[in-house]
Amino acid sequence: MQLQRYNQQHILLQLLLLSSSLFNNSSMASPTLLGGLKNSSSSSNSAQIDDLARFAVDEHNKKQNAMLKLARVVKVQEQVVAGTLHHITLEVDDDAGNKKIYLAKVWVKPWLNFKELQEFNHIGEPNADHDVETDGSCSGYQSVPVHDPVVQDAAKHVVKTLQQRSNSLYPYELQEVVHAKTETVEGLAKYDILLKLKRNDKEEKFKANVHKDNEGAFHVNHMAQDHS
Repeated sequence: MQLQRYNQQHILLQLLLLSSSLFNNSSMASPTLLGGLKNSSSSSNSAQIDDLARFAVDEHNKKQNAMLKLARVVKVQEQVVAGTLHHITLEVDDDAGNKKIYLAKVWVKPWLNFKELQEFNHIGEPNADHDVETDGSCSGYQSVPVHDPVVQDAAKHVVKTLQQRSNSLYPYELQEVVHAKTETVEGLAKYDILLKLKRNDKEEKFKANVHKDNEGAFHVNHMAQDHS
């Protein structure tokens, strides 16, 4: 009886040690995305958001030896991860005095006093994209970098779908993602993308609307040739 109780206690101790090890290792890993984008619960705390925005600009300047200056925060969203991933759209002044719009992603785990800049990407110019709101709210689609891995995967899925629906013997080849926008609706990410494709010796452009479901699969909602 005592041996059985000892074995049970030993197994329990091993499980506790394993759980502790997994938690410690995960604290140093990249954030695991759990939820979709939503309006930031910190948006009412302008001081906290301003601090995160300045931190993002400062970190980018250090890494890239740049001299960007924060002008204002345009939009704030957040994503639940192992902590919170803040998506902050910023307007900055570069060293030549030009204003530019960047999207910064800052990963924060308050209980560990942890803060890290994950991404800092140029997404446009002020007033160049009407999907970027100036009141800090989230409305409709917003531009995303065309080289984002998820955007590239969505584009490849469009090309694959187009080829399956085509009767042509010549395959479509992806030349370039010209433009990409995204929005999150009820936890599902939707993408509007403009692609430049090549088939045989002919280049064509296609617009497509794609959504990514909770299991990570892409689905083409609409696709049409663009003649612009």
